Amino acid sequence: VFNAKTAELLSHHQVEIQQKFPKEGWVEQDPKEILKSVHECVEKTCEKLQQLNIDITNIKAIGVSNQRETTVVWDKTTGEPLYNAIVWLDLRTQSTVERLLKRIPGKNKSFFKFRTGLPLSTYFSAVKLRWLLDNVEDIKQAVDDGRAMFGTIDSWLIWSLTGGKNGGVHCTDVTNASRTMLFNIHSLDWDPELCQFFDIPMEILPKVRSSSEIYGLMVCGFFSSCCFSFVHDINLCLGDQSAALVGQMCFQDGQAKNTYGTGCFLLCNTGQKSVFSEHGLLTTIAYKLGRDKPVCYALEGSVAIAGAVIRWLRDNLGIVKTSQEVEKLAAEVGTSYGCYFVPAFSGLYAPYWEPSARGIICGLTQFTNKNHIAFAALEAVCFQTREILDAMNKDCGIPLSQLQVDGGMTNNKVLMQLQSDILCIPVVKPSMPETTALGAAMAAGAAEGVGIWSLNPGDLTAVTCERFEPQINPEESECRCARWKKAVMKSMGWETSEAPSNGKPM
Repeated sequence: VFNAKTAELLSHHQVEIQQKFPKEGWVEQDPKEILKSVHECVEKTCEKLQQLNIDITNIKAIGVSNQRETTVVWDKTTGEPLYNAIVWLDLRTQSTVERLLKRIPGKNKSFFKFRTGLPLSTYFSAVKLRWLLDNVEDIKQAVDDGRAMFGTIDSWLIWSLTGGKNGGVHCTDVTNASRTMLFNIHSLDWDPELCQFFDIPMEILPKVRSSSEIYGLMVCGFFSSCCFSFVHDINLCLGDQSAALVGQMCFQDGQAKNTYGTGCFLLCNTGQKSVFSEHGLLTTIAYKLGRDKPVCYALEGSVAIAGAVIRWLRDNLGIVKTSQEVEKLAAEVGTSYGCYFVPAFSGLYAPYWEPSARGIICGLTQFTNKNHIAFAALEAVCFQTREILDAMNKDCGIPLSQLQVDGGMTNNKVLMQLQSDILCIPVVKPSMPETTALGAAMAAGAAEGVGIWSLNPGDLTAVTCERFEPQINPEESECRCARWKKAVMKSMGWETSEAPSNGKPM
């Protein structure tokens, strides 16, 4: 909850969502756990407001921001999910992608780029939905019976929060729809030819609306403690990266931000013009802040693994007990000592779009220890950002003079200094790094009929920032980047689609 006049964070609550890895390359979440976490966060946040003697009826707007691409199918008669949510970085659909590619002239991954802004990849929702329709009997039956609904997480939450099986609103916004591969980013509607290509029944799709309008009534009196009750419209829906773009106040053409979360996402606002990349970036919808407002586009560089590599060091290797320890380990050595870590756990996203890549740690010697691996993991996040920034500078023609950053990982000062060193430009971090939530609040407060938050740059409250300047010379940066690219080349072509005789991944 934010103060609309000062942008001050008044109250918040966070819950970590459990990830499930049922098979190699599979990543799932429980849609009911996601919904429950929203209930808990609303309840706890409002309790904290009451402790501060702030009247919760002063809340004037509610926004939803979500992971994009993560795919859910549920039963509209029971309100129950028909399968776990398939998370955006899940790889199970590689064989689906290969099968679909055979139907495209020249097996061209970019065949639909000028309609969708996207290459054919495991990343986007259409192939996840295709996999569910092909492999989950309950979903096939629900589609045949007219009971199935598809959505990304925003659709699932809005439907559930506005009544669910008792009249819930089945909708999404243009930013989330633009990440499905079923949406025409020019006509701003579901594309019948794309739905036919993926063999997706259009009747299960949500209605597409602008990012800022009244979606439906959220009744907040159903929480466990029942200590409060209020009724309010949900009037903002933005994919998380679009919300961060708004939160960083990147409303002008050429302004960009990089968000460090599970993955890493660099977006550059291109205004009302859709710019198509020649260097592996995506064209996506940045926002459409009102039914009668123009749509704005962005160029996006997507990195699959950023914060997830820290979680991997913690949960899989066990070399740290908390994420914060990685910064301490890296700071103790101040170098990777020639060790390079390519965390291509889900293949490589921008600018390579290479699903055959897998994670590697190379350049190891007997001197290498866990500190060097921790440093190499942080450095990997920075190298990946450097590659997408280089691509964006080529596409836009005007190199960025500084990088605006946000997301949980930006609390890591070693990472931020490394990022500045590797980019050879300053890195600017706002004092409140949760700009995704701030952007959702800003746009919700600016919605038609609410009007308590101005999005005019001159009216916006200046945000205090921390600035990191490069501390190494550009020659050293170039040398380290060249060795990184050498490591990336070694990670490619590792996985094949041919199943080995023992049935285990090759």
